[in-house]
Amino acid sequence: MRPLLIIFVLLISHFAFSQSLTGTWQLTDEKTCFQSEMKESDTELELKDGMGASRNSVARMLKFTNKGTGEEGIFSQGKKKGEKLNSFEYRVVGQELQFIDKKSGMATQRFIIEELSTSTLRFHNALKDCEVKSFTRVK
Repeated sequence: MRPLLIIFVLLISHFAFSQSLTGTWQLTDEKTCFQSEMKESDTELELKDGMGASRNSVARMLKFTNKGTGEEGIFSQGKKKGEKLNSFEYRVVGQELQFIDKKSGMATQRFIIEELSTSTLRFHNALKDCEVKSFTRVK
């Protein structure tokens, strides 16, 4: 009875993540390992806020579909079509998001989902805990 309960809970968590992951997400914050470990002073934080204004004209987007496929690209202000569009296949296994090679079916990239809500997606590289990406739902 207990193994059935565990399997049932795992299946529910799998479907809950895959259903709420679908949609279009815009990258809002990306930190490398170096940036995660670096402490910024008050002056650096003030300058950083002032310098970020030019980044608003370009958006990096991720789109996940119900069918296990997705698309990643960079969108510029005033243009309908994105640049450098890359299509991919994905799957969610528990808390892990895997990008899949189309031909071999093997996972090429693995990420651990830290937060998944109706408006926020945050994950880090499975091999490097310090590389964190945060997204906000657009659609």
